[in-house]
Amino acid sequence: MHRLFIVALRAGLVAAILAGLFGQIVVIPTTAADEVDRFPPYAPFAAPYVTVAIVGVACVQVALVAVWMLLAMVRRGAIFTPMAFRWVDAIIGSSVVATLLAVGVTGHLALTDIPSPDDGMEVIGALGGAVVAVVMGVSFAMIMVIMRSLLRKATDLQSELAEVV
Repeated sequence: MHRLFIVALRAGLVAAILAGLFGQIVVIPTTAADEVDRFPPYAPFAAPYVTVAIVGVACVQVALVAVWMLLAMVRRGAIFTPMAFRWVDAIIGSSVVATLLAVGVTGHLALTDIPSPDDGMEVIGALGGAVVAVVMGVSFAMIMVIMRSLLRKATDLQSELAEVV
């Protein structure tokens, strides 16, 4: 892989991780506080949802760090080694945790009578977003499992080729 391409990908990863940190420290808590100020009956839901959102962003950050490590392995030409599986497993694990968080939020939104300032469309919209997050999380985890099996096959073929040569 071209060095400039790896540098550009790493810059994007750093920007995404820093944006996630900004979201965890500033955006998520501030938005929750603003919503509680706007509609005080949301107060009991603020802390749990803020916690879930911050942990969800942390899951994405773990996956980004794993991608960083995989890029380093690509740069060294060592991607077809057993060490790569640890990082791919980290991506799969973080996506599963984030998906389980989305499942929990979906269940809570579906089963709890959450007050709404207007006609309830906010809760319905949040429920729709949570369902989409679950579907996307499951899809991403399944794609990563498939990619892991392809990496396994390529690693086995690389080992066989090394034995022949």
